[in-house]
Amino acid sequence: MRTSHPSIRSRAQSLRRAAVFGVLPLLTALGACAQSGGDAAPDTKAQTSTTSAAKTPATGATDTATAVFAGGCFWCMEPPFDKLPGVVSTTSGYIGGHVANPTYEQVSAGGTGHAEAVQVKYDPRQVSYEKLLQVFWRNIDPVAVDRQFCDVGDQYRSAIFTIGEKQRQLAEASKRKWQASGRFERPIATEIATATTFYPAEGYHQDYYEKNPIRYKYYRFSCGRDGRLEELWGSAD
Repeated sequence: MRTSHPSIRSRAQSLRRAAVFGVLPLLTALGACAQSGGDAAPDTKAQTSTTSAAKTPATGATDTATAVFAGGCFWCMEPPFDKLPGVVSTTSGYIGGHVANPTYEQVSAGGTGHAEAVQVKYDPRQVSYEKLLQVFWRNIDPVAVDRQFCDVGDQYRSAIFTIGEKQRQLAEASKRKWQASGRFERPIATEIATATTFYPAEGYHQDYYEKNPIRYKYYRFSCGRDGRLEELWGSAD
């Protein structure tokens, strides 16, 4: 059974609630992408395959591929992929669980088996899957078990959800490379799993860092994400 420390999770929920509603608690508060609520009504969602996206692809971008990564709060995983040349769109959502059409309330409460994840649509002529993997690793804590930074619970586990045999082989090779690098004091906990149905998250979660930049930056700072990433990765390639 997976469990999380109740006090950490409670503080995590407080920061997430503050970020969504725009209430700024003390800068010393811990928090997470872990509580429902919103300043816009959630969108009605239908079951969606791993090839769907909530954002409209760029004009003329017809030959795209799909990748899915989980690295804790999906708000924080969209930006590094969005700025990559060749990435057409990113969509926050849920994957890897046993509940159909999950809501954010269900996933954030735990027990659905789903992870918060980002679906990346990209043009393989401009950016490779290997490059996407590089960006993924540099934006997570690979040794954290069932958590990322201040986000606690298996819904915040790190994972690579592969689509097809080639992605699986590349993902496993990249994991072996980092494990053998000697960079980490503990085994890499990042899961590699076959992608199942991807469910886009509610509309107010999409592009959150662009729609609510001050709240997003506050949440990210308070969660200690960038400090831990610097500690883990420094200026590594």
